[in-house]
Order: sequence, then structure tokens, then C-alpha cells
Amino acid sequence: MDDMDANDFIEIDGSYLEGGGQALRNALSLSCILGKPVRVIKIRANRPKPGLSHQHLHGVNLLRDIANADVVGNSLFSTHLEFSPRTIRGDTYRVETRTAASITLIYQMALPVLLYAARSSRLDATGGTNVSFAPQVEYMQQVLLPNLKRFGIHFEMKILHYGFYPRGNGRCLLEVLPMRRLDPGQFLDFGELQMVEGFAFCAGRLPKSIALDMQQTAQREIHRLWPHQDCSIEVVKHTPDKARDNGAGIIMTARTSTGCILGAATLGEKKIDGHVLGSDASCQLAEYVRKEICVDAHLQDQLIIYMCLANGYSRMRTGPLTKHTRTAIHVAEKMTGVKFEVEVEPSGQTLVRCNGLGYPNGYLL
Repeated sequence: MDDMDANDFIEIDGSYLEGGGQALRNALSLSCILGKPVRVIKIRANRPKPGLSHQHLHGVNLLRDIANADVVGNSLFSTHLEFSPRTIRGDTYRVETRTAASITLIYQMALPVLLYAARSSRLDATGGTNVSFAPQVEYMQQVLLPNLKRFGIHFEMKILHYGFYPRGNGRCLLEVLPMRRLDPGQFLDFGELQMVEGFAFCAGRLPKSIALDMQQTAQREIHRLWPHQDCSIEVVKHTPDKARDNGAGIIMTARTSTGCILGAATLGEKKIDGHVLGSDASCQLAEYVRKEICVDAHLQDQLIIYMCLANGYSRMRTGPLTKHTRTAIHVAEKMTGVKFEVEVEPSGQTLVRCNGLGYPNGYLL
């Protein structure tokens, strides 16, 4: 590729609003899809250790390989990156982080890009499956996957091994089918609550009683609010062949008559109290159900990139926008030129609308 003129780069300020990895992830994904070079400055400026962490660096280098890109600044703790993509190649890729770097955040960068390849792709990644400040793998399977089907998107994720902070050792396989165009997603009608489910787990030297505490407290909270509501929470003590290290957490989902799927998850830190974890997750989920929103706080930002690429008007009814979501909207508007409309309704719900690009997969036309 010829040397890029400085003016050819779209510049994204990584310190905007959330000031973490969100701006970088979305900017690079859209750069690959649209074939637009991007310069990201002040990367993760609002974090205690600014610049590219291990997780972000692995994501950058993965997208470099997928899009055959020229990259400047892809080194640990770099706060400035220039990324110039060429063509997207569907293939089998492997990422070995050798840390507890979040597998789901690496997948978050690659998934939208691989939808625009010529053939299906497989991404084999090792790292953290259930770590702080990232979606847990169960959330990706049980909440993100079914919600993305509204855009016509299909992917599969298999969890081969669980990995927790600080050592990681988790391993997942992501399989992605390419698409010609994304359908617009509609997340507007809550309907009636039909089902509450959950998955409480512990691993390593932690006793199964912690997961039972999570289950009992979460179910008690749901039944307190909705006495006749079924609430089925599976308790799992991971065997050593599935998880070697200590870890504990819970994910809960609520399903409605109109197909809304909302999720809430909590993860054990150093001092693990199963009752607190179960209470936090169930209260979080109950708040979404009470407000009858269709998209939970952790899904908002993940849908923005698909809304801006989809062929027509996408709409979601959610709660107050998170900084992650507002950052994702800012990056999407700057990279694509689309406009998002955000309206706080009298009910307190937030309606987000976007007339997407209808961006086609040039390989499948």
C-alpha cells in the first residue's frame, strides 16, 4: 500500500466519554468493514494504565491479520495507533493471550468484521472467559447471540475450558457465517415476562455451597417480586478438566413473550459471598423487567455497530445510555456518517433509532 496521506485517516479520540477500549474496538472494526484507514489517539486515556493492554493488543493484531492491514503503534501501552486495512479474509484464526485477557472483548472486535468475509470463519482464542469489566462468555451465548439474530446474524460459540483472573487458561471457539447485508434490528415491544433462568457456577478450590448460595438468594429475590414466576437457576461446580483455577459467578436471563432476552451477571472477586452475588444479579435483572426495557445496559453498546451497518431503520428501547453506548454512537457517527436519534420517553425509557448504511458484503453480491 502506498504511504497514506495524513488527511486520509479518520481520527478518533480514545479519551472521549468512556475513555477505555470501546472507541478503539469499534473504530478498528468499522475501519476493516468500510476499508477506511483510522488513527486512534489518546487510547484508553481514562484508565489507570493508559494505552494498549494485552487484550487490546491481541485484538489489534487479530484484525491486522483478518484485514491484511498496515499498522503503526501496535505495541504494549501505545497510546497512538494508525490502522490501514485492505481486504477481509475469512479463515481459521488463533489468538493465544497467555493471560486472563477477555476472550469476549477480542470476539467483540472480530465478529462484525468476519460477517463481511467471503466465507465462514473460525476463531480459536485462549484467555479469560469470566473476568471483570468484560461480558462473561455465558452472556455472549445466552444474551448477545439470540439478540443478534434480529439482524439476521448467526454465530456459534463453544466453551472448551473456563479461565479466570489472574491466569486465564480459558479457551473458546467462535464460528461466524458471512452475510450479504444486515437486517435492521427492532427491540421495541417488551411484551410479558415469561421465563427467568440462570446459571450459577464455581470452580477450583471453591466449594459448591457458594453457587448454591447464589442460586437460593437470586431465586428468593425473583419470587419476592413475582411470586408465581418460574425461576430456574442451574448450579454447576466445574470439574478440573473444565476449569483449573478458582472462579465463581452467576448469569441470569429474562425472556418475554415478544422474544426480548435481557441479561444480568455478577462475578466473584477476592472475597466471594454467594448471597451478595446472587442478590446483585437478580436485583439488576428485576430492574430491567420492572422498567419493561427491551435491551439491557450491557447489550446497548454492543448493538450500536450493527445498527449503523444495517439496511434500514433499527430501533431499541432501553434504559439510560451508558458511557460505553454514547462512545459507540460517537465512533459510529464519525466513521460512517449515519446519525443516531436518542429520545428519552415520558416513561423514562430511552429510544435509540438509526437509519443504517445498508452496507453490503462486496464478496457475496
